[in-house]
Amino acid sequence: MKKNKGFTLIELLVVIAIIAILSTVVMAGLNSARAKGRDAKRISDVKALQTALELCYDSANGYPIIATATTIGAAGGLLTTTSCGSDTFATFMNPLPTNPSPGGAAYTYVAAAATTYTIGFSLEGQTGALGSGAHTATPAGIQ
Repeated sequence: MKKNKGFTLIELLVVIAIIAILSTVVMAGLNSARAKGRDAKRISDVKALQTALELCYDSANGYPIIATATTIGAAGGLLTTTSCGSDTFATFMNPLPTNPSPGGAAYTYVAAAATTYTIGFSLEGQTGALGSGAHTATPAGIQ
């Protein structure tokens, strides 16, 4: 009597299908975790920008004035060379943060007067009390 040792084609296909299903579930969870990580970095970046702007305010008795909303780090926007009294913004924050990709719009900055500013940013999903979509940060906090 001859005994064949090994797996049948059906057994191998079943195992491959199970592995494929498990890897799909793991990848879906991993993508969600990556999006949450990017959102956490965005919140952290905005809070760091707010802290640097407050230090600039203390140094120059005002926030850097940029009349139209521009991308942080872009020419015409909030740069490390922007004046904060006798210092540059680089004294308080260098390098400037950039939005992690993919997802979310670039960080923007606008200050029509030296007494207030607005930082624009967006989130991919729910993060704490903030929902997905566009948000702003001002001296009063993050909305």
